[in-house]
Amino acid sequence: MNGVRTRKQAKDAKGENGHANGNTAIRDLKRTTGANSVLTENIFLFWPNIIGYSRIVLAIASLYYMPLHPRTCSGLYSISCLLDALDGYAARYFEQSTQFGAVLDMVTDRCTTACLLVFLSSAWPRWALLFQCLISLDLASHYMHMYATLTMAGKGRSHKKVDENRSRILHLYYTNKSVLFAFCALNELFFIALYLLSFSSPTLSPSLLQPIPGGSASSLQPGNPAHLVPSSLFASPYSAGALELARANKMDSFVPWVLAGISFPVMAGKQFINVVQLVKASRWLAEGDNATRRAQGLPRKRN
Repeated sequence: MNGVRTRKQAKDAKGENGHANGNTAIRDLKRTTGANSVLTENIFLFWPNIIGYSRIVLAIASLYYMPLHPRTCSGLYSISCLLDALDGYAARYFEQSTQFGAVLDMVTDRCTTACLLVFLSSAWPRWALLFQCLISLDLASHYMHMYATLTMAGKGRSHKKVDENRSRILHLYYTNKSVLFAFCALNELFFIALYLLSFSSPTLSPSLLQPIPGGSASSLQPGNPAHLVPSSLFASPYSAGALELARANKMDSFVPWVLAGISFPVMAGKQFINVVQLVKASRWLAEGDNATRRAQGLPRKRN
């Protein structure tokens, strides 16, 4: 009897221990799951990235209005650009700075500026080569700078962390938030002013000069001339001529000229910084290539 009780007690004790061990394992699993849930936050729903998505939506909306509605387009485009400063503040405030957010921010900046310059190329075909060069310089300098930072400075290094001994200009540009904001904002302001001038300045767009209704065919009057009904002139309201007529002299050119004059020196400085950034990134990559070749024993001496 005692032997039976002993075996039964041992079995019960084993069951209790097994039950206890099971509960312990479950608790450990919950702790592990809870720890992993912290490590797997949804980066795409961070507040700075949500602001970035709203910038993209506003930029697309501005592109929709760009051909015929300069005021609406300029407003949407400007808000999209100004939100660039807000997402950086949100990243610092909520401690949500991410590599995805940094890349999203840069890609949005490059794409929106390129789209505006593409429109300016179509508005002024004679200056298309200049605008194409500005697009290429902007994309190439930022791509090479980011690639050089990732490959040479190591993973996780922000492209905005530039050592002063490598470039004082880039160090000041990227580390001083006021300088960075001023250059980016005024650079965009200059191109927005050019966009508005394409609708308002006969000096830059001679096609905006229209014959005075009821006058001689040789009489030209800048400003806001009265136009004939477009349907009486063009078979299609979406033809090139109809679109040109629709966007002719939509506004006065005084304010855009003032904005262009104020922002032009900063825009020129921004292009100089892009050149410096391109050259410095190229040299940095070349330094890495030389170090790699030396480690590989290259160039080998030929007999």
